[in-house]
Amino acid sequence: MSRQFHTRTSLGAQLRALGLAAGDTVMIHAGLRSVGHILGGPDSLIRALLDATAPGGTVMVYTDWDDDYHELLDDDGRIPADIREHIAPFDPMSSRARRDNGAIAELVRTFPGALRSGNPGASCAAVGAKAAWLTNDHPLDYGYGQGSPFDKLVEDEGKVLMIGAPLDAMSILHHAEHLADLPGKRIAHFEAPLLIDGRTEWRRWTEFDTTEPIVSGLSDDYFATVVEDFLNAGDGHRGKIGNADSVLVSAPKIVRHGVNWLEARFGKTRR
Repeated sequence: MSRQFHTRTSLGAQLRALGLAAGDTVMIHAGLRSVGHILGGPDSLIRALLDATAPGGTVMVYTDWDDDYHELLDDDGRIPADIREHIAPFDPMSSRARRDNGAIAELVRTFPGALRSGNPGASCAAVGAKAAWLTNDHPLDYGYGQGSPFDKLVEDEGKVLMIGAPLDAMSILHHAEHLADLPGKRIAHFEAPLLIDGRTEWRRWTEFDTTEPIVSGLSDDYFATVVEDFLNAGDGHRGKIGNADSVLVSAPKIVRHGVNWLEARFGKTRR
């Protein structure tokens, strides 16, 4: 019995059937094992995404940063003096994507022509027509807010694609957390060495805390509930990419839904 496999062409056809089109900017999360055997490996999936959005398309991923020192930060977000010299600086060109974000993040980051934004924790990588625009000038403070790749994805009326990935991994909802008018949003402070023009510079910034739910009373996986509510209301598309159950949604619509969902339950004036 021959082994089932998927090709760049077959994956591209599935991506178009799910709703990707020429000129789309799409942010992807993927559980690659769930796709099944891909002839040519994950690069064939990335090329299929670029094919499905050509001409003028762009593929984006949330990379974050594999900062293994993070647990050593003190309560004020500072690195203890005795280990500072041992921390390698964040370099958008070479620092690895966080492993928790799946192999796809690192694979897109290192794909030929890919660019990566300069905010360590909120960094994104992109390849395609709008990669430079998406990744340029990423603010250090509040890196999921105005001027971030997440904000630009919404501005561009982009899409978010979950390929066999858990719905609670839909990172665009961090942008919804930033925008939602909620009392008591958790704020965190961080410092890290950044490689800037070939030199290491220590920088400190402030961020709404994405390491746990933004306000008390939310479950750790509440993003999945937000997305399921959105899909059950008739928005978005479900289908197969390879063998993987997949979901495609409009970035502006899911962010708007996320803001409304949060404010209705935790806002200053609950509906």
